[in-house]
Amino acid sequence: MSVERVLEGRHALVTGAGRGIGASIARALAGLGARVSLCGRTDATLRSIGAELSASGAQAAHFVADVSAREQVEAAVAGARAAFGRIDILINNAGQAGSAPITQRNDALWNQMLAVNLSGAYYGIQAVLPEMIKNDFGRIVTIASTAGLTGYAYVAAYCAAKHGVVGLTRAVAREVATRNITVNAVCPGYTDTDIVHESARKIAAVTRRSAAEAVQALTKTNPQGRLVQPDEVANAVAWLCRPGSESVTGQSIVVAGGELM
Repeated sequence: MSVERVLEGRHALVTGAGRGIGASIARALAGLGARVSLCGRTDATLRSIGAELSASGAQAAHFVADVSAREQVEAAVAGARAAFGRIDILINNAGQAGSAPITQRNDALWNQMLAVNLSGAYYGIQAVLPEMIKNDFGRIVTIASTAGLTGYAYVAAYCAAKHGVVGLTRAVAREVATRNITVNAVCPGYTDTDIVHESARKIAAVTRRSAAEAVQALTKTNPQGRLVQPDEVANAVAWLCRPGSESVTGQSIVVAGGELM
């Protein structure tokens, strides 16, 4: 087996795989030889990424699902197993961000942030973990955020959900530590994705600045003075799935240019 294809024979399921960080993760894992099942809410974007991977010689399939619904997660997992066999690697990447002052009574936003960002990861882990335990192998990586390790104004629900992801990661890692299953979180700072650019547009609308000025304001939290690139997050995820990372579990790895030094 070549060093470039160290995941040959492994099957990875990636949620939120149709764009941004999720698409970059799918490309990275496929590049290491994994069969990749793509999961997300939009058929067209999943189909596009799947076609791209297939054109490069990778094995890829896609399954439409909203991770906030347990039954849809379980159906996607069943479909992935039917396509490529047991799931060895789970990447919980699907997520949403929303903002509101804490004084604003917005239960819908609160419930949505918890459902997608936290419950979605919980459902995914529960769907794949029994099989991983049976086979004494598994790699689970959840994309959290620096918001899972610190607080930011106006995103209390998002911060609460991402802090929950970090706690879930630590708890599950302890529970399966003797089964050759690692469970980790990757915590990006502001990343060059649609979510961040949408946030910048909202900031611009409120502050009457340009979208470019709003993006520049967001990058000030990063000591490197830039947005993190999706491929940089994907590289961290891929490392956690490669042979040689077996002793790394229960960790929250920050990819944020030194923001939380």
